[in-house]
Amino acid sequence: MTRTPRFDGMDLSLLGVIASLLSVGVLTIYSVTSTAPGGSFPIFAKQAIWIGVGTLVFLVMASFDYHKLARLSYILYGLGLLLLVVVMFSGKVSRGSQRWISLGPIAIQPSEFIKLPLLLMLATYYSTQTRTGWLYRVIVPGLLALPGFLLILKQPDLGSSLSFLAIYITLLLAVGVKSKAFGLVLLTALMMFPFAWGELWGSLHDYQKERIISFVDPGYDPGGKGYQGLQSRIAIGSGELLGKGLRGGTQTQFKFLPEGHTDFVFAVFAEEWGFLGAVVLIMLFLSLFLLGLDIASKAKDMLGALLAIGVVGMITFNVVVNIAMTLGLAPIVGIPLPLLSYGGSATIMTMAVLGLLLSVKRRRLTLIQ
Repeated sequence: MTRTPRFDGMDLSLLGVIASLLSVGVLTIYSVTSTAPGGSFPIFAKQAIWIGVGTLVFLVMASFDYHKLARLSYILYGLGLLLLVVVMFSGKVSRGSQRWISLGPIAIQPSEFIKLPLLLMLATYYSTQTRTGWLYRVIVPGLLALPGFLLILKQPDLGSSLSFLAIYITLLLAVGVKSKAFGLVLLTALMMFPFAWGELWGSLHDYQKERIISFVDPGYDPGGKGYQGLQSRIAIGSGELLGKGLRGGTQTQFKFLPEGHTDFVFAVFAEEWGFLGAVVLIMLFLSLFLLGLDIASKAKDMLGALLAIGVVGMITFNVVVNIAMTLGLAPIVGIPLPLLSYGGSATIMTMAVLGLLLSVKRRRLTLIQ
């Protein structure tokens, strides 16, 4: 039985937080790239275009019934896997990784776009009927997610593969898992870890191995592979309490910190706006998480609740890992800061899942039975 949807008004609080984070991102990218050679089109302007495209995707997702998307989840996930296979055989290679499909002047990253189908598929799987026992609650959905995880890891893209895994773990924890089943899975994982780690370590490129080593030993190769993490920590520390102001950071403006507009945009922001600015930024992300959890708690069906929780979990994981790696608290794994880092695929994907989150709220009075 399908009841006529009753649409709530747009969530102004959610829209305000998203707009604030996007604005901070463009401003920070402008600050760190305005003097860099970017051809005839500045990098911050390109990001503004991606935000425009992402906004359109956001509005489409917010107006779309997530129940209809859920019915297509397995097909969408299959198409995502197909794109990952295409990447493996004919993808664009850059910096030792094969992650992109070239479409004329632009390149898309399927490892970003498959996260939405994965979320839809797992939420649909858990919500269609009661899943009891460790086999149906843990193993089966894990096997569904495994091909995508392995294909992304093969590229290699350690950051996206971990983010992919985080979606599965978030939904698994959301539906609950009995202590015996969890203990069995944990014990099996610990037993398999030496073998799995050997395979994982062997699949990594030398630069990825050296990043992990530099995390374990911060003094490792400070002029080489440990340079980026070291300069990130220096930039954050040099911001002190109030920061050095827009385009005033010495570490970032003099290009001591590489990739300041992508994975290390938080370090750029922290140097320019200081500790207090970083606290305000983190509070904005915290507000986004709390708004998402509020939507999940008020969803009127299991599917909507799981989708909202999955969106919150995915974004939270990326935010925590990105900030932690810029602070030297986690290895550098190439995870961008949502809504702030430069990147078309990541920006559009983040806006898409946030649109899905708003869709859950707008249809919270709709029951699909």
